[in-house]
Amino acid sequence: MKLKKMLSLFTATALALGTFASCGVKEESNADSDSEDSKNYKIGVVQIMEHMSLNTIRDAVVDRLGELGYKDGDNCTIDLQQANGEATTVQQILDKFKDDGADVIVAITTPCAQLAAPYSEEIPVVFSAVTDPVGADIVDSIEKTGANITGTSDKLAISKILDFAQTLKPEIKTLGYLYNTGEDNSVSCLKEVKEYCEAKGIKVVEAAATNTSEVQEAAQKLADQCDAVFSPNDNTIAGAMGTVTEVMNKAKVPMFVGADSMVHDGGFATVGIEYTDLGKETANMVAQILSGEKKASEIPVKVFNEDLSNYINKSTAEAIGIAIPEDVLNNEKTIIIE
Repeated sequence: MKLKKMLSLFTATALALGTFASCGVKEESNADSDSEDSKNYKIGVVQIMEHMSLNTIRDAVVDRLGELGYKDGDNCTIDLQQANGEATTVQQILDKFKDDGADVIVAITTPCAQLAAPYSEEIPVVFSAVTDPVGADIVDSIEKTGANITGTSDKLAISKILDFAQTLKPEIKTLGYLYNTGEDNSVSCLKEVKEYCEAKGIKVVEAAATNTSEVQEAAQKLADQCDAVFSPNDNTIAGAMGTVTEVMNKAKVPMFVGADSMVHDGGFATVGIEYTDLGKETANMVAQILSGEKKASEIPVKVFNEDLSNYINKSTAEAIGIAIPEDVLNNEKTIIIE
């Protein structure tokens, strides 16, 4: 009898211990799950400098990430940095992202993407506003990037922009090209501009500015020699559009540009995309990577070269004395900026 009581007590104790042990395992599992769900993602965003095009992309990235459930200060930390046009500063920012344990790096503009590419060996990189990611040696191809990197391209529709330029000012015989020779995207665009102009019998005159302090002199040189001037989505020129607009408007020379934001800042006209869309798609890619849906290497580069609009600055048109044709004004794809 005493033996039976002891066996019963032993069995009850074992069962109780087993129950407690089981509860302990379950709680630990839930803790792991909660930890994963409440992870604070670290997203580093770097742009080469402050100007409207890049700020539009940056803001669209942050807003779209919030819509997708990645809200700064809630379940993620979005570290926004700009480098004042200095490559060494970009490098320092990228090093900081790495030291801080960033889960993904967003690199806005070609210079930032080129410098961020080596970091993709450890951290996924998503670039934005890179005109020619293959030519800039950032990816192997648009379809298959060949590394832990992807992004969005704002490749310019050069022929469409220059066709539009001739629609607005048919008598263009000499076209100025204003750019920074240190920006690969601007150099690659120059080749296309020259090919187009050679076929049309238009002379191309170049003027370079390696920083914003040199823009006024370069712009004045072209204003004195050319019927019209074109600048691609060049960060140096975009950062000094106020100066460029003043020079061109005084000379009554139309300034055609590569980005809608440059039209907002005083450029005469362009044909292109809405840069907010570029930022949104960049954020979509970041979200796919953070959620584990796809690796960066599995996401093709998105080139925005369709569904383009005509952008015209009305105030600039009035300042340089160009009347906008009725068929352009009435085109549903024309956006007039007051």
